[in-house]
Amino acid sequence: MRILVCVKRVPAPGAKIVLTPDAQDIDASLLGFAISPHEECAVEEAVRIVEREGGSVTVLTLGPPEAEEQLRAAVAVGATSMVLLPSDIPDWDPVSTSAALVSAIARLEEEQGEPFGLVMFGNESADSGGFQVGIRAARSLGRPMVTGIKGIDAEGDSIAARRETPSGWELYRLPLPAVVGVKEGINLPRYPTLKGRMAARRAPVETMEPVAGSSGQSKVMLMTPPDAGSAVEILGEGPEAVPAIVDIMESLGLV
Repeated sequence: MRILVCVKRVPAPGAKIVLTPDAQDIDASLLGFAISPHEECAVEEAVRIVEREGGSVTVLTLGPPEAEEQLRAAVAVGATSMVLLPSDIPDWDPVSTSAALVSAIARLEEEQGEPFGLVMFGNESADSGGFQVGIRAARSLGRPMVTGIKGIDAEGDSIAARRETPSGWELYRLPLPAVVGVKEGINLPRYPTLKGRMAARRAPVETMEPVAGSSGQSKVMLMTPPDAGSAVEILGEGPEAVPAIVDIMESLGLV
């Protein structure tokens, strides 16, 4: 099966986000970057499917030239080829992003003479968390899609995709070609081997100029959520604090 995985370069999860003084962008001077976690799982799942069924895995990203690092990280764990849509625009909205990706997918399929059997997205990106790009792309491609997927099995000319719910599992059967939004937890991504890293360093990167469309949306400013902070209650000092400590332990059922 030929699989395409769309990934995004995002600040490393858990990093402290600092905005530029004009509140128009993230100050990346002290940040590390990674593949968005849902998409990292999508890459791993695509590689596992190809290891079982045969085929190839192409990774595609829209982002700055530095996003080549994330593409090579995907190749280091088993992806076959990589395509970069380089852009100096700091933030593409979901409408423009999906349009640029769909245009690139169409060009790749035309060049290769056949559609990708499966196009995979992360359920949502770790930075903006818009839940939109994959759905918009699937609609533009005219292909069936399900999101929140935590299991994929190839079944000839279709796939069985599983989604976890509070009451159990939902099972979807999609004819190929299809699109899925993968959720973190579908697998445990592997670490790249030394051999994989060396191969990724030598692998060629195909570049395509992204089609920049206008969606009518514009960014006003970015905001970071307020720090949650923490509260500390002083129970007392010395022996006088013992009764209060005993009360707390009793309330917790420890004594």
